[in-house]
Amino acid sequence: MNKRFTSHIFWGSHSVFSSLIGLAIVVMASGRMANAIIASGAIIWVFSLNALIYSGAQKIMPVQGKKIILLFLSSFLCGLYFLLIGLLNPLIIYGLAFIIVLIPPYCLGNGFYENLSFYESSSSIPVKEVFLRALLEALVLSGVIIGLALIREPLGMGTLSFPGGIYGIREIGSEGENLVPFRLFSISAGGILLMGYGIALFRFIKSKKNMTTEEDL
Repeated sequence: MNKRFTSHIFWGSHSVFSSLIGLAIVVMASGRMANAIIASGAIIWVFSLNALIYSGAQKIMPVQGKKIILLFLSSFLCGLYFLLIGLLNPLIIYGLAFIIVLIPPYCLGNGFYENLSFYESSSSIPVKEVFLRALLEALVLSGVIIGLALIREPLGMGTLSFPGGIYGIREIGSEGENLVPFRLFSISAGGILLMGYGIALFRFIKSKKNMTTEEDL
């Protein structure tokens, strides 16, 4: 049985929280809520469709060069998302170009497709199962980004932004004279600091959960 697919989405060894591969995307995209929404959409779009197409076309995939095909496919989906959002909101998408281009390497580097080797040895890959797992992992990572954005932007800038408007972003509230420690949350160092506290809290809850499970046994 595929260990990744049976791993708990939050507490398992293959959960989004078990590695820091997507740390750069999380920190850079969570600075503002508007950026977090667009970046989260890109993650869900690229990761889920990439898994769907790859698993559905497994029978015609060559034995060699699968990683190159995956990189090309994820880059194509990333470019398509960039184009579609660019037609609707060009100002915000061009500001997120550097974050968006990190998504294809993340798709290949998080170990998702290496864990499909269990299915590749059989007659076919369960397309629905692969797609749903990829979608679930993308939703969890997107939820982390949006959750951090809901903390960082109000504390650091005194605003809450959303995509839209003639300047690409609509803001709620106005930037006030926040204290310097609070301003820290709006920059990358503040994002890393919050991530550190979040990871520590996650590991604490996970250890408590494991202790409770062992006691029940």
